[in-house]
Amino acid sequence: MFFLELQGYDAYGYNGSLDYDPHSGDPHTDSDYERQSYNIPEMVKKFLTYFRNCISEGLIFEIQNLYETSFPKLTEQYFEKKPWPDESDVARLVDNDQVFLILYKELYFRHIYARVSGCPTLEQRFNSFFNYCDLFNYILNADQPVPLELPDQWLWELVDEFVYQFQSFAQFRARVQKKTPEELEKLHTQNKVWNVLCVLNVLHSLVDKSKIKRQLEVYASGGDPDSVAGDFGRHSLYKMLGYFSLVGLLRLHSLLGDYYQAIKVLENIELNKKSQYSHVPACQISTSYYVGFAYMMMRRYSDAIRTFSSILLYIQRTKQLFQSRTYQNDQINKQTEQMYHLLAICLVLHPQCIDESIHQALREKNYHEKMYKMQYGELSEFESCFLFACPKFLSPAPPPLDATGDYDYVKEAIKHQTQVFMDEVRQQKMLPTIRSYLKLYTTLPLSKLATFMGQGSQDENRDLKKEIEALIIHLLCFKHKMKNVVWTKGTSGLEGKFQSGSEASMECLMYSSLLL
Repeated sequence: MFFLELQGYDAYGYNGSLDYDPHSGDPHTDSDYERQSYNIPEMVKKFLTYFRNCISEGLIFEIQNLYETSFPKLTEQYFEKKPWPDESDVARLVDNDQVFLILYKELYFRHIYARVSGCPTLEQRFNSFFNYCDLFNYILNADQPVPLELPDQWLWELVDEFVYQFQSFAQFRARVQKKTPEELEKLHTQNKVWNVLCVLNVLHSLVDKSKIKRQLEVYASGGDPDSVAGDFGRHSLYKMLGYFSLVGLLRLHSLLGDYYQAIKVLENIELNKKSQYSHVPACQISTSYYVGFAYMMMRRYSDAIRTFSSILLYIQRTKQLFQSRTYQNDQINKQTEQMYHLLAICLVLHPQCIDESIHQALREKNYHEKMYKMQYGELSEFESCFLFACPKFLSPAPPPLDATGDYDYVKEAIKHQTQVFMDEVRQQKMLPTIRSYLKLYTTLPLSKLATFMGQGSQDENRDLKKEIEALIIHLLCFKHKMKNVVWTKGTSGLEGKFQSGSEASMECLMYSSLLL
């Protein structure tokens, strides 16, 4: 029980039961009589019994159909805006099968987060965390691979939801102005629930147990990954949970603003090559979103543009897959819009050729107007695009004990990251204008270029010498900003070579040489 002991799980006295009413999401609204008289629809009973039998027997294709088709349909029919039946009601139907009940509660809480108004409550957030503890302890503490088979789609969504619920809890915890004294006290005394170290520990434990890094290294070199996988890594459950945990770590480090570490966790994955591990569309799209964003924040615009363009082309070709209304497809569609915004930002800061179909999509979605404003130095447009497209950044630490409602701790992390981005944009504010002149001329004296740059000034006595000195600084800035580290084939995501991203920068080198 290393995970529970390490995280102080037993200190909370959790016994696996839920102490709130599952039918309204509010422990105080429904009477005991209403809870006792709650009846599960007959079709739902049959579904749950059959679902449990399929999981027990390892019927993977049938499980996939029940998970991806039947469960969403029953949700729409019976539980669109209310929780599924409580664990205690379901336990009688499935002979108190503890493994199935853990998996059922994961779906139960996920539905509450996505659909139930006014939820999740503090207790529901805690109990969801404890259920994840039960699930990961069952998987990680076994001496032999557990006899459990789940579809890859479910495994991805399980890891993705785990990181999302941590993100949601961190934001919930930071809203101190909306907390009662009792809630604040409980958050402070039980501060190991949804602790960032706990989440990191789970993801790294899944990665280590599966030996997925070593498998990916061998796979990239053309070898057989099973030869180094060990007993656990050869098991599909562990292998895919390990791979998806790498993507979870990518997302988590991006949310914390550590972009170098975000890319580094994927060092054994060739990001621009489709593999047997990257066949879940939602995982592939999420990976590209966070990788592209990390590249952009590291000022590797060419790599960011390549990453965004590649995945947006994929989404264009497979868009029919994401038309149905599910929470995952809603997330994919949102990330698609975010990536178009990020691509527009990168193309303004670092112009280069892209696929014509992506260029056409930018025009059709009216991004050209946003790009026009950014090219002409409207900082507010840069900021609004960034705020729409960036992840919901987190602070790893909770608010201080004496925190009051006078300060918005939720926006603290995003304000910091926005400031970092906008500082970079301000450094490049003059570069689009310089680029436009350098493209018009093969040779141009510095004095003439300085005159063009100062055409907006009405001061007849302005100092041309000082303007030339300022221009030289801008030219050197242009030269610096247009040289990026660009990924080269066969290397990890962090490696690459310095390359000039604009032909105009070669003209800039001519001007800069005047300083020598």
